[in-house]
Amino acid sequence: MSDALKTSGMTRLRNYFLTGFVVCAPLAITAYIAWSLIGWVDSWVKPYIPARYNPDTYLPFPVPGFGLIVALVLITFIGFMTANIVGRAIVNFGERLLGRMPLVRGIYSSLKQIFETVLSNKGDMFRQVGLVEYPRKGVWSLVFVASEKETEINQKLDQEGDPLIAVFMPCTPNPTTGFLMYVLKSEIVLLDMSIEDGAKLIVSAGLVAPEVKTKLVTLNGERVEGPLANPPLGAGPQPARSKRTASSRPNR
Repeated sequence: MSDALKTSGMTRLRNYFLTGFVVCAPLAITAYIAWSLIGWVDSWVKPYIPARYNPDTYLPFPVPGFGLIVALVLITFIGFMTANIVGRAIVNFGERLLGRMPLVRGIYSSLKQIFETVLSNKGDMFRQVGLVEYPRKGVWSLVFVASEKETEINQKLDQEGDPLIAVFMPCTPNPTTGFLMYVLKSEIVLLDMSIEDGAKLIVSAGLVAPEVKTKLVTLNGERVEGPLANPPLGAGPQPARSKRTASSRPNR
C-alpha cells in the first residue's frame, strides 16, 4: 500500500472521528447536566419523603427523578395555594416577618425581584443585542440592552435628549457574569440577532456565530435582497438597513 493511500485512509478516519465527536459530545454533555440536576434535586427532596411513599423502599434500586417529580408537584401546589386569598395572606405574613430581619430582608427582596423579572412575561428583560466601544476606541464588545426606564441615574446624568440606557456586558464563556454599564443611546449599535444567538456567541467565545439575516429592501421601486447593516455610530439605535451592492446599483 502506498503512502498516499495510507495518508488518505488516516485522514478519512480522522474526519469520521471528528464527525462522531461533534455529534456525541453535545448529547453526552446535555445528558450529564440533566442527570446531575436530577440527582441533585433527588438528594434534597427524597430524605423528606416518608418511607411508605418512597418507591426506593420497595425496590432493590433507587428510582431516579422521583424527587424531582415530587418537587415539581409541590411547587405547583404552593403556586396554586398562593393564588387564592388565604395563600396570599400567609405569604404576606411571611414576607412581613422577613422584612423585620436586617440581613435576610435585603437578600430575600433582591432575589424575589430578580426571579419575578426573569420569569415574568412583561417583556421587561433584555430586549436586544448591541455593540459598544469597550474597553477602548476601535474595540467592540457585545452587550444586552435593557428597556429604557427613567431612573435616578438618568436624572443625574441627563445628556439633553440622549438618555443613558442600561446595558449588560457578559463575560466569555459564562454569560451570567459581567458588567452593568450605562451608555448613551447614540453610542449603542443595535444588532438584528436574537438574545439566544447573542448568548451562544458569548458561550462559544465567538465560534458559533448566527447567520446574517437578510431582508427585502426597495431600490428605485424594485425589491432587492441584501444583507442588513448596522446604523453608524452616533446616529442612535435604529432599525438595521441594507447596503447597496455593486450589482444592485441603478444604471446611469
